[in-house]
Amino acid sequence: MNKEELEKEISILKERVEANKTMSEGYVNDLAKLQKQLEDVNKPEITPMMIDEIHNTIFCVLNDWNWNNVDNYQDYEFEIDYDGRIVCSNISFDPYELQDKLVNNVCNLFKEADCPTDEEKE
Repeated sequence: MNKEELEKEISILKERVEANKTMSEGYVNDLAKLQKQLEDVNKPEITPMMIDEIHNTIFCVLNDWNWNNVDNYQDYEFEIDYDGRIVCSNISFDPYELQDKLVNNVCNLFKEADCPTDEEKE
């Protein structure tokens, strides 16, 4: 093969590689969409009224939470401000109790379904 023929073959192969890359990206996108649809199909359905109940429950828990209770904070440091004021800084919050209360209140909106155990499947 001479130089022109080799260059022509190279350009043809480059075009094929680009076309396959474009097709492959299309397949990857289609696969991601189908996987998302499958994930959505497997989700249990919830009514708009239940969504409102969940929102309301979370709002009530957060609204009733005592944010001023210092026992909810793990660590905090006191500093002297430029104005000579003592300020609290580097506050780290312990979300466990709040999370527990939120989960319990949201779970109380539902009744737990019976699920078969591994022994029952056999």
